[in-house]
Amino acid sequence: MAHMPQPSGPQPIPGVDAIITVGSGKGGVGKTTLSVNLALALAKLGYKIGLLDADVYGPNVPLMLGSTTQPAVTPKNTIEPPVRFGLKVISVGFLNPGDKPLIWRGPMLHQMIREFIQRVEWGQLDYLIVDLPPGTGDVAISLIQTVPVTGAIVVTTPSDVSLQDGRKAIEMFRQVKVDIVGLVENMSYFVCPHCQHEIDIFSKGGGKRTAEQFGIDFLGNIELDPNIRKGGDTGNPVALEGENSPHAKSLYAFTRRVVERVKEIVASTPANVIQIQ
Repeated sequence: MAHMPQPSGPQPIPGVDAIITVGSGKGGVGKTTLSVNLALALAKLGYKIGLLDADVYGPNVPLMLGSTTQPAVTPKNTIEPPVRFGLKVISVGFLNPGDKPLIWRGPMLHQMIREFIQRVEWGQLDYLIVDLPPGTGDVAISLIQTVPVTGAIVVTTPSDVSLQDGRKAIEMFRQVKVDIVGLVENMSYFVCPHCQHEIDIFSKGGGKRTAEQFGIDFLGNIELDPNIRKGGDTGNPVALEGENSPHAKSLYAFTRRVVERVKEIVASTPANVIQIQ
């Protein structure tokens, strides 16, 4: 009996409305912090959310969510993602806990991404947020080859070095024809707790200028706030405090802008046209 031909190209995840990647040109810009807080803020705003930690070299999502629960395998040999704070979460950190590094080549990474996308029981989701490794390497390309990515968020800090690498990430997403949701500037400024004066530790305004230069949306400034760092380190991200928390206001403003941009992208994307060969 002849085998049915396997579908080629990216295949949608049944039940998942939008897949949003969060990437950066370099490490250390707070990409995972923003991925986790974006996912939690979306959940707090009433959306059904999944969070895929695809940063295989530095899977920090379990630490930031304070969870070590291993995913269960169902009788159908699919993966049931653990739920934390209302998020369905999957991470290499659940499968490879502790300090032992993953030393994998490209084909192994590609297979792992396919497993996380195709074997996980994501169910009905409004958004699947994907935390990518920094840079423009194998994992991002594998993801884009596996599923139709709705849009990409690029995270930078105001420093020239970070912005230079952020520009590379923008160009990478453009080359692989992924819509860019926008650029967000993390660690943008520090508010002095004594005089409430804003201090620009890493320079100022570079993120917005870069977004304008590339003709993409600027999603906002996230302040350098010790409470954001502390929330991630203790497994209680500040987005859990809600939109009225002074420490979470900029994160929720960023999240609401992401929702607007995704709606714009979906509205401007033509419906798939079936082509008969």
